[in-house]
Amino acid sequence: MNPLLTKPTAVIFDLDGTLLDTEPLYTVAAQKVLDQFDATFDMALKRRTMGGDSKVSAQIVIDHFQLDLSADDYLSQRETHLLTLFPDASEIPGAGAFVEALKTQGVSLGLATSSHTHLTDLKLKNKSWGNIFDSQVCGDHPDLKNGKPAPDIFLLCAESMGIAPEQCVAFEDSPNGVKSALAAGMKVVAINSPYVNPGDLDDADLLITNFNEALPYLAQWQA
Repeated sequence: MNPLLTKPTAVIFDLDGTLLDTEPLYTVAAQKVLDQFDATFDMALKRRTMGGDSKVSAQIVIDHFQLDLSADDYLSQRETHLLTLFPDASEIPGAGAFVEALKTQGVSLGLATSSHTHLTDLKLKNKSWGNIFDSQVCGDHPDLKNGKPAPDIFLLCAESMGIAPEQCVAFEDSPNGVKSALAAGMKVVAINSPYVNPGDLDDADLLITNFNEALPYLAQWQA
């Protein structure tokens, strides 16, 4: 059943690739790290590393190329490039208008992102809606034991708002993210992504191209 046909109590969003078009930036930064090894960060590797714990994703890259780096080394080098790229990250079409419309309707808003707090803040600092969320759970949250696709991050976010998971709708763009939200007991809307294979998001309750497709449902809630 389409989870947007009725007004949810809360909506919890992933950030990268869901609200912000940051995935190309991660690709650029990863390639800059790999340039020193004459290695290529291709689409197949991109798909394997999307939407999960950052250290796990880093280790996948390291193991794939047998790099003489630790996960922390890789992430540190990548971050030097990301810090210059993130402030100018563009939003997914309609994202800002959608979250602001939800807020106007009295829906509680959460953010559940594998990105660490300082990077999340950097991505959002130039967005007019960057401080709109009632709860923000990042990948470095002290109570987060397991990253996506485990349900922990969505459960933590719902708990911090005092809302049962089954009363939440999650928005995601990656297979790991969809699995995480479903495992938490939430309904899931997936944003179609050029970085996933056809069918990878089929477990979601609803698949949309961008938030402009979702906005009309809010108007129906007001009817």
